[in-house]
Amino acid sequence: MDGYAHEVQFERLRRPYQLTTRELVEVLDNLGRLPPDIDPTPLLELVEYPDEQVRFYAVKNLAKLRRTDLLPFFFERGRNEPSTLVRREYVSAIGRLRVPDVIPFLLVFLDDPDPKIVVQAIRGLLYFRDYPDVQSRLRSLCGHPSELVRRAVEPLLKTEKTAQRRSNHVQSPEWLHNKIVNADVLEVLKHVPDESVHLTFTSPPYYNARDYTIYQSYQGYLQFLATVFKEVHRITKEGRFFVLNTSPILIPRMSRQHASTRYLIPFDIHPLITEIGFDFIDDIIWVKPEPSAKNRNGGFFQHRKPLGYKTNSVVEYVIVYRKHTDKLIDWNMRQYDEETVEASRVSGDYEKTNLWRIAPSADPVHPAVFPVELAARIIQLYSYRGDLVFDPFAGRGTVGIAALQLGRYFFLTEKHPAYANYARQLLSEGSLFCDKPVELLTLEEFIQLKQQRGEQ
Repeated sequence: MDGYAHEVQFERLRRPYQLTTRELVEVLDNLGRLPPDIDPTPLLELVEYPDEQVRFYAVKNLAKLRRTDLLPFFFERGRNEPSTLVRREYVSAIGRLRVPDVIPFLLVFLDDPDPKIVVQAIRGLLYFRDYPDVQSRLRSLCGHPSELVRRAVEPLLKTEKTAQRRSNHVQSPEWLHNKIVNADVLEVLKHVPDESVHLTFTSPPYYNARDYTIYQSYQGYLQFLATVFKEVHRITKEGRFFVLNTSPILIPRMSRQHASTRYLIPFDIHPLITEIGFDFIDDIIWVKPEPSAKNRNGGFFQHRKPLGYKTNSVVEYVIVYRKHTDKLIDWNMRQYDEETVEASRVSGDYEKTNLWRIAPSADPVHPAVFPVELAARIIQLYSYRGDLVFDPFAGRGTVGIAALQLGRYFFLTEKHPAYANYARQLLSEGSLFCDKPVELLTLEEFIQLKQQRGEQ
């Protein structure tokens, strides 16, 4: 509506007796935006009109003026208005003023016997939710008999929980930072609080493929891993990642009269992990240089007979899981302040496919290690600076080394004393500029540390 037409319509309100009720409602409903300096007299007079629809639209148009001098008028009329429809519009008009002066008036309406009026007052007060007296009064409505009122205060409660969750989501227990616990992982995890860890990256012990890993059965091995990963799920923060590096395993035959056995570990453990509550996100294939593979082609190379072909395995699987949540990844990202986000951005070239070509590593002490480069990629892509990264089967501490290099904290468990001590040695060498010293603890020392920090 142009300015001239707008003025014509408003002038008609000065002679309401010349209009039918239906015409009055139509004019009031189509006034659009009103200039703040307009004379409100016609609207003020119409709030006494017999028809509630006319009164409703009169109040609604008065509210558009955003005039604080009308606040006492809105309050008194609102308290005495017989129509719920119009009373609610009075309360809305007060809330739309958005000045602290409205708070005591809106608080009065919280005691109204009509839940719809209370809800409208809550909507106005939510704008002032940071005021302690408003917070206290709104929280007191959580037990209101009307479900309409209880639902109306949910935004306040949700905001408080979100703020608390945001703080909890970014933070992790300081007493876990840069700790290695030399003990059975399941015993250690009993004492780790829920939702403490931002990222877990691990390569579990191979099933009976090394002298240091002997299990009674393959099913027992899978069940052991599932039990550990169930605890990993518990200590992982909402929507955060668990990344597992595994590969098929060959159990050598006992003699030429026996066949060797291969176990497809990543595929067998996968359904157990998803049953725990992790969502499958990505499958990354770690490709090693061909010379690094154990040669299984010697016999076939000589005889070339069909059925006797065996491949030299140059790949391992890096499976990415996310703790199930109804929130999108963006929610996790938004928990961090801009400074942390900027410091954690992945710069330069990065691998755009799920085929990662990384040379393996060897170590004089530990027989099975993965390269720091692999751990660094995972940590950089699935965590932020200052996050806590966990490895339940730490070995020589490769995950911890990569975490330190990238400005993260680590928490490691390793059962074998020789490997745990070796990890502490390597990590201490790389922690010169870290604000948290590297500590190697027994299970008893770990429990004592938890008690000293007042953790339940």
